[in-house]
Amino acid sequence: LNRTIYNNVQRMKSDKNLSLALLDYQEGTLRLSGQHEEIIVVRSGGQVERIDTIDLGFPIGLELDITDFVAQMQVQLQSGDGVVLYTDGITEAEDINGVQYGLERLCESVSRHWQYSAYDIRQAVIEDVRSHIGQQRVYDDITLLVLKQK
Repeated sequence: LNRTIYNNVQRMKSDKNLSLALLDYQEGTLRLSGQHEEIIVVRSGGQVERIDTIDLGFPIGLELDITDFVAQMQVQLQSGDGVVLYTDGITEAEDINGVQYGLERLCESVSRHWQYSAYDIRQAVIEDVRSHIGQQRVYDDITLLVLKQK
């Protein structure tokens, strides 16, 4: 996976680093590797845990061979828990005054809507981001993935 992404980055001359998240619904585990944005884990009651990926090795796609720099962590998920993955296009989305949406606001929005389905949570957050930016042009991708353990 790393080699493929690295080769695509070199070919396209475009920086596209990412973290790897493997979710095992049956075991209720999430395995993480590689640096990127913080991972948001939300417990069934809406409590948010932020996982900094700084110690999880090189971002996938940064170097051709990251074998010596790969680290991994595992998070246990119970029924009703979940994970939110996002790009910095959300947290860095600016309003007309240049104020960024921010990670705190993202976490608050997710927590506030956690009782709903993953789809509805995603929709609520995207609506909140759009409300924040107003008529501002968006220059970065806005990607949001919400996963909930049954």
